[in-house]
Amino acid sequence: MLQAILILPFNVLITVPFIILWLCGYRLIEPALSLSFVGMILSFAFGFFLIVWTMMLFASAGGGSPAPWNPIKKLIITGPYAYVRNPMLSGVFMVLLGESLLFRSWALFYYLLVFIVINAFYFPLSEEKGLIKRFGDEYINYRNNVPRFIPRLRPWNKD
Repeated sequence: MLQAILILPFNVLITVPFIILWLCGYRLIEPALSLSFVGMILSFAFGFFLIVWTMMLFASAGGGSPAPWNPIKKLIITGPYAYVRNPMLSGVFMVLLGESLLFRSWALFYYLLVFIVINAFYFPLSEEKGLIKRFGDEYINYRNNVPRFIPRLRPWNKD
């Protein structure tokens, strides 16, 4: 699990944004209490909370990790997964938004948009096909009732 945390989210949330800021010649700006600062705090907090919660569920309920070399063995449809199919990715989107607000960086915001578009294509073309092979009708029923990135207002219950 630690390897999955270090390789996947760390690179997406820390390494790539650092490289983008470095290439853009970013200079640290003192944060001011503003709407963007409040938005940054909320985005970071909720995004980080979702990432940690889903990683814990991967290990406890799914018997795996987010890494492709250690996939879940059981379909997770509880907790945040009852509202959205990809809560970890939704959390990553929120942390990246928080970073773009913290650093007031359009380059990081564009990175977020590119990352969203890439994942919007990757999940239906690759990941979901693998989930259908592994979990069959159970996943198809789940997929038909729970949105990919934008959460439902009420939790879905397979019964």
